[in-house]
Amino acid sequence: MSATLSSTRVVLVTGADTRLGFATAQRVIADGDTVIAHILDKNHADATAERLRAASTAPGAAAAPGRIRMVQADFARLAEVDALGSVLAAEYPRLDALIHAASMPAPDARTHTEDGHELTWQVNYLAPQRLTAAVLPALAAARGRVVAVTSALHAAGNIDYTDLDRRRGIYTPLAIYAQSKLALTMFSRSLAETGPEGLVSVSVHPADFEIDLPRLRSHRTAPLESAADLLARLAAPGTPVTNGGYYERGTLANLAALVRNSRARARLAAWSNQL
Repeated sequence: MSATLSSTRVVLVTGADTRLGFATAQRVIADGDTVIAHILDKNHADATAERLRAASTAPGAAAAPGRIRMVQADFARLAEVDALGSVLAAEYPRLDALIHAASMPAPDARTHTEDGHELTWQVNYLAPQRLTAAVLPALAAARGRVVAVTSALHAAGNIDYTDLDRRRGIYTPLAIYAQSKLALTMFSRSLAETGPEGLVSVSVHPADFEIDLPRLRSHRTAPLESAADLLARLAAPGTPVTNGGYYERGTLANLAALVRNSRARARLAAWSNQL
């Protein structure tokens, strides 16, 4: 069945080849929805697809599991992000939800992409921002939702417009990571305020652990299922949320000062759109 004729909800989950992204895609399938499972690394495509299909047909799975569509784009290459956005915009005139689960910790040393941007800044903020813009008409047509996985560390971030790609000064991985999550949270709030009518946009720190920071917390004890459940629930149209809100473990929480600052968010949007 083509994407345009599907009667199920269609949910795009980025980073399905990461732990949280996979668990979220699995939950979307279990709900009976069609999942567009985006992967960052093309070498993981077959293995991720096989695992998702196996999970959807396992004993105890939903009686009518949702469909699975695999797509790939390396967020460290903006040309691939733009190509994916064009394909999705052409094939899916309606998109019910976009869950941004793809993310990465900052590397130990300065690393820049072939596009010239600091790697963490591009993967955690620039790529999600561009992909969202590409599919925004489809989201608007469905009066859909955008759920961005951020971090409580966003409150410790700072946006240095003189050195967003961190080519100068001291390089600190936690500061780089916090900056990227702050920008994503600012974008999420702006999308709620300036996006199409009916669109809902929220950001969420989904659990008491940093999914992307194994140095800080153990992945072995991470409650992935509850985090994935939360993301899927926030992306569902029947779940009441505050548009533009930031959630910590399902509870509406305080936003960082820069996220509340409309002028700061407008400046970030202007810089991003220039790209």
